[in-house]
Amino acid sequence: MKSHPIVDLLEKRILIIDGAMGTQIQGFKLTEEDFRGERFKDSKKLLKGDNDLLSITRPDVIESIHLSYLNAGADIIETNTFNSTAISQADYEMQSLAYELNVAAVKCAKNAIEKFKKDNPDTGPKFIAGAIGPLNKTLSLSPDVNNPGFRTVTFDEVSNAYYDQIRGLSDGGADLLLIETIFDTLNAKAAIYAIKKYFHDTGKEELPVMISGTITDASGRTLSGQTLEAFFTSVSHAKPLSVGLNCALGAKEMRPYIQELSGIAPCFTSAYPNAGLPNAFGEYDETPEVTSHFLEEWAKEGFLNIVGGCCGTTPEHIRHIAEAVKKYHPRPIPELVKA
Repeated sequence: MKSHPIVDLLEKRILIIDGAMGTQIQGFKLTEEDFRGERFKDSKKLLKGDNDLLSITRPDVIESIHLSYLNAGADIIETNTFNSTAISQADYEMQSLAYELNVAAVKCAKNAIEKFKKDNPDTGPKFIAGAIGPLNKTLSLSPDVNNPGFRTVTFDEVSNAYYDQIRGLSDGGADLLLIETIFDTLNAKAAIYAIKKYFHDTGKEELPVMISGTITDASGRTLSGQTLEAFFTSVSHAKPLSVGLNCALGAKEMRPYIQELSGIAPCFTSAYPNAGLPNAFGEYDETPEVTSHFLEEWAKEGFLNIVGGCCGTTPEHIRHIAEAVKKYHPRPIPELVKA
């Protein structure tokens, strides 16, 4: 891991990860025809809402979003692959596209970086994080309140779906793998298992892994019931490049958990909160100035190595965050003594 160029950068400064993809896509007011394109014009399922499909049917949209975040100061951009597994794509009957979606999404990110570097030849390195989402099915919770032991999916099915996604991200040329928005740690463990298995099977050098969980409410627990420390302990065997939190909470509500994590994690930490909590219409009102003010304080306190935004954040949020934290040193990794 020490040989990876991102490690040297993380030791020198706080790195910036991009903001929301979904809300940016919504701003384009795309139609069903945009999602279908010529290739999927005869699909029997409605495809509007399958944002990952746009990496194939409207790559120009995805590339422009990546480019806007690069121009705002992002060092790391996430691929448009949050739902690019056979399990998640089953909702649209697009299971067979899982591998292709991941390869196409990495290509979009690569094209955006090439365009950015053409106009900014003296810029530093930019990294592509292959986004691995939590799935629309969970291994820890039953969807049937009358049958607590029921599951709609098995560990092997989940790990196999992730394996195919990781194959696509790796073949496409991602620099990092980001298991994010984790609300069920057992799903995350399946992703970790798939990563280890894929690189063992192929003999390729394992990509650095970033892990980001989600605290869902004021109880300080994940949806499947783990405390932050329990969550970290459950995934620490992956020896991640970074561990952090994203989504569900705004920066104001996320602060105590990031502070706690910064003291227990013997690796880099990441945080990309929402633009505050959603209003009654499900929209995010927190301005870039307010979000960046919160995150600047975290940087000042030494909680951060990687920072950015999640739901509701825009390139303007990322621009303000990058400007706010650039004068602060990155969090030093603590030397933890084993009991």
